[in-house]
Amino acid sequence: MKIVLKILTLCLFGVFIAINPSYGQIPEAVKTEASEPDEDRPIDDIVEKRIIDERRVLPYQPLREADIFWEKRIWRVIDIREKMNLPFAYPEKPFFTILMDAAVNNDITVYSTEDDKFSNKLQPEEVAAMGATVDTVITFDPETYEEQLQVVRNELNPEDVMRFRIKEVWFFDEETSMLQVRILGIAPLIDVKDDNGNFKYEKPMFWVYYPECREILSRHQVFNAGNDASPNSWEDLLEMRYFSSYIYKQSNVHDFRLQDYLTGVDILLEAEKIKQEIFNFEHDLWSY
Repeated sequence: MKIVLKILTLCLFGVFIAINPSYGQIPEAVKTEASEPDEDRPIDDIVEKRIIDERRVLPYQPLREADIFWEKRIWRVIDIREKMNLPFAYPEKPFFTILMDAAVNNDITVYSTEDDKFSNKLQPEEVAAMGATVDTVITFDPETYEEQLQVVRNELNPEDVMRFRIKEVWFFDEETSMLQVRILGIAPLIDVKDDNGNFKYEKPMFWVYYPECREILSRHQVFNAGNDASPNSWEDLLEMRYFSSYIYKQSNVHDFRLQDYLTGVDILLEAEKIKQEIFNFEHDLWSY
């Protein structure tokens, strides 16, 4: 009797497999953070990290014009030589290289520095030309020892970009009753020198519209001196405002910069005064 029941069970199981062929198939392997990499080369870590690549940027909270009670436009300068800003100059992937590569590859749109209102778009070819110079050098033919003129193209060294301009808007939102800030644009600054290599002045290369490049910046990990496993991206750093900067301009009727009517240490004192006025504005809205 037991043998008959076993045979009947096997027959029923065979019929079930025939009706549902997918039951006996091996499921596809699901990739996790600890999965082995697809490439044959070894990874330079204990595990392949995909958190940064899989991250999605949360869109900004919608705003109504009627809810903006107060607004102030501020222009700042980030000097990457300051200790707090050293991650901007991380040799493996400098912040400028991320912006430049994205602009040349047409992943983001950059704008001319004719103004800081993002009026005129620049083509990737124009951006690539900004980062290079052409020089003529004298070379010697190894066989005839004759002098020859050779044109050499010098690419811009990311280490030469030591400062960035930031354009931002501080505003008070009545809907949330909060003073908030949003970055509008980022512009790398380069030094302009004369034929003898002497410094003449500093100028911005191009303007990047920050809300558009948040997705790109979120895919690049920023160096964290306290934790190499930190998944913070450049978008996180800028949104958390984990950088040191100083104000060089605020919105005014004459469109003056601080250096246009102040000199020396008075510029820094005026910048600190503007910063304190913004803080006091929010503080004075409340009574305790």
